[in-house]
This record gives sequence, structure tokens and C-alpha cells, in this order.
Amino acid sequence: MKQLLAVFAIVFSSIAIAQPNSNKDVRNGSVSGRVLDAELKEPIPYANIVVKDAKEKVLTGGITSGDGTFTIEKIPEGAIIVEVTFIGYKTITKQETIGRGNYNIRMGDIFLEEESSSLDEVTIVADVSTIQQKVDRKVITIGKDLQTAGATASEIMNNLPSVSVDQQSGAISLRGNQNVVVMIDGKLSNISADQLLKQIPTTSIKSIELITNPSAKYNPEGMSGIINIVLHKNTMIGFNGNLNVSLAYDIEPKFNSSIDANYRNGKVNLYGSYNNGVIKNVNYGNLIRTEQEVEQRFNILDDNQSHLFKIGLDYYINDKNTFSFFTNQNIFDGGADVTTTIVFFNNPALNESQAILGENENDSQQYNLNFKHDFDKEGHNIELEVDYNAFEGLANVDNAFFSAQRPDFFEITDTDRERTTVNLDYVNPLSETTKVEAGLQARLFESNLFYESDGREQNILGEYIPTTTQFDYTRDIYSAYATYSKQFEKWSYQVGLRAENVNVDSDALRIDLSTNEELIIPFENDYFELYPSAFFTYSPSEKNSYQLSYSRRIDRPGVDQVNPLPQFNTALVSQFGNQELLPQFTNSLEVNYTRQLKKGSITAGIFYRIIEDEIQQAVLIDRADPNRLILTNLNFDNTYAYGVEVSSNYRPTKWWSINASFDVFSQTQKSIAEVFDTNGDIVLNTFEVDNVALNFRAFNNFKVSKSLSFSAFGMYRGENRNVQFDMKDMLMVNLGMRYTFLDGKANFNLSYNDIFDTMFARFSSDRPFVQNGQFNWESQQITGRLSYRFGGGKYRAKSRKRRDNDEKSGGGGFF
Repeated sequence: MKQLLAVFAIVFSSIAIAQPNSNKDVRNGSVSGRVLDAELKEPIPYANIVVKDAKEKVLTGGITSGDGTFTIEKIPEGAIIVEVTFIGYKTITKQETIGRGNYNIRMGDIFLEEESSSLDEVTIVADVSTIQQKVDRKVITIGKDLQTAGATASEIMNNLPSVSVDQQSGAISLRGNQNVVVMIDGKLSNISADQLLKQIPTTSIKSIELITNPSAKYNPEGMSGIINIVLHKNTMIGFNGNLNVSLAYDIEPKFNSSIDANYRNGKVNLYGSYNNGVIKNVNYGNLIRTEQEVEQRFNILDDNQSHLFKIGLDYYINDKNTFSFFTNQNIFDGGADVTTTIVFFNNPALNESQAILGENENDSQQYNLNFKHDFDKEGHNIELEVDYNAFEGLANVDNAFFSAQRPDFFEITDTDRERTTVNLDYVNPLSETTKVEAGLQARLFESNLFYESDGREQNILGEYIPTTTQFDYTRDIYSAYATYSKQFEKWSYQVGLRAENVNVDSDALRIDLSTNEELIIPFENDYFELYPSAFFTYSPSEKNSYQLSYSRRIDRPGVDQVNPLPQFNTALVSQFGNQELLPQFTNSLEVNYTRQLKKGSITAGIFYRIIEDEIQQAVLIDRADPNRLILTNLNFDNTYAYGVEVSSNYRPTKWWSINASFDVFSQTQKSIAEVFDTNGDIVLNTFEVDNVALNFRAFNNFKVSKSLSFSAFGMYRGENRNVQFDMKDMLMVNLGMRYTFLDGKANFNLSYNDIFDTMFARFSSDRPFVQNGQFNWESQQITGRLSYRFGGGKYRAKSRKRRDNDEKSGGGGFF
């Protein structure tokens, strides 16, 4: 704030300069000097120099150059106060007098000492994670305690309030709903969320924001909201970096390593990072159809290798203009070795085994340009950002059958996706209590998929035929938004509106290679929508705060949901997309209350959602094989969901801290399922599922000494019903240890998850068959991780404001 005030003072210095008298013989003087770091004895560029008169009225000012020097001229005679400030340092104040024989004051070297509290943002990670309720989001700051919970972002998600990760598919959900947008530093990626989260080490994460009711400034995707992962940003002077290695083991090993470094000198900050993972995961389980007396058993081995590279440059043109560029490069090579066995209890001669060997290679690139200009008025700025993502993937699947019931076949899927986003944002604080924000955005998305099989499908004669399908999908979104906020003594509000025009165009071309018969299925969907938002905050005291918010959102079908190509195939189940699937809309209302306690805080809230044209899964019977099921998605009537959430962070003693959360939610889901009637005919049934689910989490951190701490985490996930299965409850207890050495530069973490071996999925269903099953994964992992921080930099460069008030990918991050 002092830095911004100084800039404000410089701009209006011609008005603020006070004349000592009207004597024509009065001379103006000057002050000069050099500002240095007190410990490193290195120059500090862009430090603020403010010159005041004896009554502390601002006369003029300036900033230091790249070598830390400054010269302030045209200072009138008289007693003056010279104030030297820089973010992260204690302010230096010196009194001088300009007069006869002393018109050019040389102050020499001025040494600034660091503010210890400000270093937490740069080099010190807090011991204990904190949960903070803001107007439109819940912010979980990741401390050293949560870093022991796992090696990757995916592993710590289950530790967060209202968040859960499906251990089978890797899908992430918020408030029991998987229609959530996952962002890294406020940006989307062409990489799938489950793959992306497994590639980001926990040591790179600064905070995780749960934005359950985003304002009009945000893109309106995601029915349940946005999960934004904010990475650490390092722009310290000199050469600095971090090195991390981790190894986890249960049945198979999982190795992660990462290194990031930056060099900051003067106006330039150059940074880069590399992260790699060599991970094997084992999953196994079974599914029993009790009435048909048939069981499907499966064993899955995933073997994945990934490499992420990032390099970027920040150029601080001057105090008002900043230019930055970065690129991310991701290389992924994965494979799955799946064995499924169909066992017929009453007729073993029909038993069937299938071996599925899959390979998946994909590369993605991201290129980001950003330019920001600060106007003279504090907080008044305009920012232009261009972001381009490209994704190329190739998946090969060989299916081998150890029976005479059908021949072997292979499947190939080739994927190309491109996303271009252009943002123009403008912020104008009309007064100290009023602010206007506006912006324009264009998002251009294109996906091209090619699928080929040499004999997956049967024709009307029962012959397995080769087919190819080309699926092209484009979606262009043009939007504009504006928000207005006003703050009173105890009240504040923000209202906003976002307008979007959407053009969707898709074509599916299907070719029967045995006859060369072509089938073209076109689909278009163009629509215009308005998305209002409103936030109200009331703070009667420092200890109490109330928030009320409303927003309208959309959940657009993903490419997988509209892609008519098969998502997966097993002997009993296949899944396809629905090309004509329409978006669903959500009107969301939230009320939150936050109470500051003497040793912590507690936040409680309720939410209510009305969902229009709800997207849900449908279960159909394969006409070619009545024993097989087809899963797809359809639009249904309007429905609703509501819930209650409570979270708290509390420190009973200096050595013990607790982060705990509890949530319960209810949602009505509609779907359809095909079943056999008493005559053996297939009939279509529509049904409703009322689901009430509760979750509880508690994270305890015990600090033994300055260097040693232990953690214990417990989670209970209650029974959960959805349109396909009834999921049984689950329980998990994890233990962790953290040791710091080498003067705080190195850390060793050791964790043991699911110590009682209670974390596995049990499920049952009545539609379209009575069935039950269980799914297991490597939950009892032991993980060791070593982290080392290197470099000698001690202070930060001038920071830029962040788009949407979030940290941007501007340096030292991994994505």
C-alpha cells in the first residue's frame, strides 16, 4: 500500500509541491543516495522515495533505478522528511534541511532491513493450513501439515472441505457433483483434470480456492463451481529454486521429482521448472449380478510416465507497464494392462476372459502472453492476455478374448484439440469505496477425433465388422461482463452481469468398412445467455461476518459426453457420448457465517441450487447382446440440490492445531433405465433417486519442536446414492511426519495412508440388473519426500496485480 501511495504522490507532485515563500532568491535543492539490502548489501531497484515537509505534507518523490540509486530534484528550502519504503522491508525515515550551504544533500547508502512477517509469502510455508471464508470463495492455504498428506495435488484433495476424488476414475467432485471446473492459477488446461492433478507436487501449491458461487467476472462453467489451484510464485532477486523428490509404495512404486528455479535482476525475471512422474497403480475388483448368477472380475495395472516443462519471462518495462510470457510443455506416456473374467456360476462352459492392453500418448503445449498497464490512479489498470493451448493424443487398445465366442479386435483413437482465449480486463476504482470492473473475452475451442476398429461391432447378421468414425466439434464463445461494487462502514455489495453468445457445431462421420456405407450426423446449437451475480456482506464486528450470494451458471457438455465414439468397452458394459446433449443451467444461492475465535475461526453455510435441463446418466440394454449394458447421457427435467457445510481451524495449544470440516447435502436425480418385464420384453423406466450424503474430515498437526512435527488425518464418507449405484460408506485414517534441517532449507516428509485398510468402494444396484461389487486400489501407501530450497535471494521483485484477484502463472510455478 505504501508503494502505491508513493506512486500516487509522484504523479501529482506538480500539484502537491508547497512553495516556502515568494522570494525570487529562493533556491530548490535535491537529495540523492543508494538503497541496499541490509544483509546482502545488494541494491534494491524500484524502492519508493517520498519527500515530505515538516508537517508531513508530500512534496515530491521518485523510485530507485536498477542499481538502487536515486536523485530527487526541485525540493524547496526548509526542513524535509525523506521516507524510503519497499514491500517486505521496514520503512526508513530521515530528517534533512535544505538551505544555505546544503542544497544538494547526499544521503549515501541507505540500508533496509527485512520485515520478518512478509517473508512468509516468499520463503516460509506456514506450519498449519488455514481455511478462510471470503465473499465468493473459500481459501485453503496449504501449510506444512497438509504437505504430508500426499505427494501430488490429487492425493490431498480428499483433505479439503466438500471435495472428494474418485479413486477409480480420478474424477474430482465438489459438494457431491462432478460438474466442477478445475483451474491452475486461474487458467484452464487441455489436459484432463485427473491427469493434471497427479502431475503437480504438493510442495508447489500455495493455496486451493473453492469458488462455489463465482461472480460474473468468471466464466460461468461448472454447476458446482470452480476449484482453482494457486501455485507458489518466486520472483526473488538473484538465483533461487527448489528441488523435490518423492517415492510412494504399496503394491507398485510411484516416483515424482521436480525442480524450479528463477533468476531476477533489475527489470527481468527469468524462470523455469521441470516435473516428472513414473507411477504405477494397481486396481482390482468384481461385479456380481445375483439374479443371473454371473460375476465379472477385473485387474488393472496403470503404468504412466509424465514430463512437464515450463519456461517464462517477466519484463518490468517501468513502474506502470509489465510484460510477461510463459510456455508449458507436457509429455505423457501411459498404458493400462486390464484383465477381465466373466464367470457363469451355473454354466462354466460360457466363461469368458478378455485381456485389454492400452497405450496412451499425448503431448500438450500452452503459450501465454500478458501485458498490463497501470494508470495514474491507484488500482486503475487495464490488462490484455492471450492464451493458446494445443493437445495431441493417440490411444491404442488391443482386445484379446480367451474363448471362441468372438474374435480379437483393436481400437485406435486419435485426438487433436486447440483452445485459444483472449481476455481484456479493465478496473477503475471510482472512489475509495466504489469500484467498476469490465471485460471482454473470446474463447475458441476445436476438437477433432478419429476412431478406427477392426471388428468391435456386430451387423444384423451377427458378423463383427470394421468401422471408422470421425468426430469434429467446435465451440466459440464471445462474452462481456461488468461488475459494480460498493463498500459502506459495515456493509458491502457487488452486482454483476455476464453476457455470452455461443456457437456449437459438430459432425460425426461413420463408415462401415465392410460395405463402405457412410452415415453423417450433423448437430448445431447456437444460443445467447445472461448470467447475473450478486454478493452482499455484513460485518457488524471484527469477529462476525455474514455473506449472501447468488449466481447463475452453466454446465456445457464436455467433448467426452457428446462424443459418439466409445469411451470404454468391457464384456458387459460400454459407454458412449450423446451428440445432441444440451447444456444444463444452475441458479445457486448461498448464505455463510464466519466467526473469529480467540484461537481460530469457524465458518458455517447453506446452499440451494435449482438445476435446469439436468444432465444425467442413462442405462440402456445393448440390442445386439441383451447381456451387455450401454451407458450414455441424457437431458432430464429440472431438479434441485441443497446442503450445509461447517469448517473450522482451531489451535487448542501452541503445539496442537486442528482443521476440521463437516458437510451434508441432498440432491434429487432423475434418469432412465431399460429393464426386462415379465414377458422378457425390454421396457423403458424413468426413476428418481433422492440422495442424502454426509462427509467429515479432521486434520491434526502436533508440533514437537521447531524441526519436528506429526500429523493425523481422519475422513468419513457416508453412503451415497446416484442413478447407477448405491455407494457404501468409507473410512480412512492417515499418519504423517515432517522434519526440517539444514537451517530450514531442507525438509523430509514421511506418511502412511489408510493405516487400518478401510478405504475401498462397495456398491450395489437394482437397475437394470440386481448387482453388487467392490473396488480396491493402493490406498495403504507409504510415501517419503525430500525437499530442498537453494539460492541466496532474500526479497521479492515488484509484484503485479492478478487477474480476478488470483495468483497468476508468472514465475516459479509448475503450470
